[in-house]
Amino acid sequence: MGAMGAAEPLRSVLWVKQQRCAVSLDPARALLRWWRSPGPGAGAPGADACSVPISEIITVEETDINGKHYTSGKWQKMEKPYAFTVHRVRRARQHRWRWAQVTFWCPEEQLCHLWLQTLRELLEKLTSRPKHLLVFINPFGGKGQGKRIYERKVAPLFTLASITTEIIVTERANHAKESLYELNIDKYDGIVCVGGDGMFSEVLHGLVGRTQRDAGVDQDQPRAALVPSPLRIGIIPAGSTDCVCYSTVGTNDAETSALHIVVGDSLPMDVSSVHHNSTLLRYSVSLLGYGFYGDIIKDSEQKRWMGLVRYDFSGLKTFLSHHCYEGTVSFLPAQHTVGSPRDRKPCRAGCFVCRQSKRQLEEERKRSLYGLESAEEVEEWKVVCGQFLAINATNMSCACPRSPQGLSPAAHLGDGSSDLILIRKCSRFNFLRFLVRHTNQGDQFDFTFVEVYRVKKFQFVSKPAEDKDGSARGRGKKRLGQLCSDRHPCCCAVSSSAWNCDGEVLSSPAIEVRVHCQLVRLFARGIEENSKQESHR
Repeated sequence: MGAMGAAEPLRSVLWVKQQRCAVSLDPARALLRWWRSPGPGAGAPGADACSVPISEIITVEETDINGKHYTSGKWQKMEKPYAFTVHRVRRARQHRWRWAQVTFWCPEEQLCHLWLQTLRELLEKLTSRPKHLLVFINPFGGKGQGKRIYERKVAPLFTLASITTEIIVTERANHAKESLYELNIDKYDGIVCVGGDGMFSEVLHGLVGRTQRDAGVDQDQPRAALVPSPLRIGIIPAGSTDCVCYSTVGTNDAETSALHIVVGDSLPMDVSSVHHNSTLLRYSVSLLGYGFYGDIIKDSEQKRWMGLVRYDFSGLKTFLSHHCYEGTVSFLPAQHTVGSPRDRKPCRAGCFVCRQSKRQLEEERKRSLYGLESAEEVEEWKVVCGQFLAINATNMSCACPRSPQGLSPAAHLGDGSSDLILIRKCSRFNFLRFLVRHTNQGDQFDFTFVEVYRVKKFQFVSKPAEDKDGSARGRGKKRLGQLCSDRHPCCCAVSSSAWNCDGEVLSSPAIEVRVHCQLVRLFARGIEENSKQESHR
């Protein structure tokens, strides 16, 4: 490389696919570009110029040209060609990333080595990239394709990027969680889970729990300030819904997720703690659902023998049952956030709302240090009572292939808040209208029976349903599809539901929930604004 130095731009005329191209490498902008240049000199880049950020180059290697024949007249000027290949990320449709490669041919060996050395030095400076990963594979979740997906689509990319791995194929429930409590995790740069949302939740509980144990934090204390984990989590989707992956990357494509891990992306994410009587029940990152979604997960757990179709069956059964539940929701509004649930500003890569909200939350906490009381004691709680068909709290949009917008399209991943959605007692037809909104572009909160709040804490206490006339009529209402004869003839009040916590059943109706701002980080970038279609050159 000589006296050029890493800060100096590098420009040469090289060959790409037997076309004469100008190739430039600008270390200051960390960008590699190339464009067709048929005449003498480099010329100016045209509309067909290709570019790739250094951060999206997987690796660069010297190309083996032995045994290849070059009969085209284009190559006659090269007595012996030299070449290097750049393995990179290429954007595809619907936020998908693809592994692509481009080979640059050089007329001189010294020039080829100069390019190789310069690119490798720039890649070495990308310190956020993982070198050693712990991988958990769930062989049973979703369609049971986890191991196959990893071996075919992920392992080759890790090998190409010189990432070493230790693989644990889980054999039982909580295997990954228990392993994270026992292993020496300091030697890893991150944890990768291959499976569905349940597998991710297990790894999350193990990593967050291990971090709190090592820091001496009591997880059962609802007001405990949890310590963020230094390790990032990567998700290779191989489940039935892959909600977390879809909401953080924009697709549930294994190759895309593997490339996000390889390039070392980092995305902070909120985690909610769920307590009952000063006991930690679970952590939640996507959906906490009482009523409709709680009934679905509770019923589907009894029908695991049906496979994935059990969710559709339980969903239809729950909809026809149309149970509503009486209770009291108390919540602390998230005044530190700069967004709102209905502002139609979704969380995207480099999200301003998440960054600014975290900054304001930290300022809020600093101000509370100067007072005698904590900010939470000073702030005003709001209370909502009534009968509800569903109570949902989402830390993210909860988007998935069936619901591309999600349950709360403008929910943010790292703003330190949760969107609390209250669906009050209404007719079965109106509730169906609300559910249908999840599959289209309409404002799903634009109903008189739906309320939505952005909160940082909330509590719920259920009130058992009792018949005013003392009869046993209420018990009969539980039967599938039976209509009630009260003011809303399609709504059945029953005693209590269960909570659906990221796909797991919490049987206790009374819970206390607190959002912990940016407690964990993922190997993800967030959903990019407009996924550009690149040339296949």
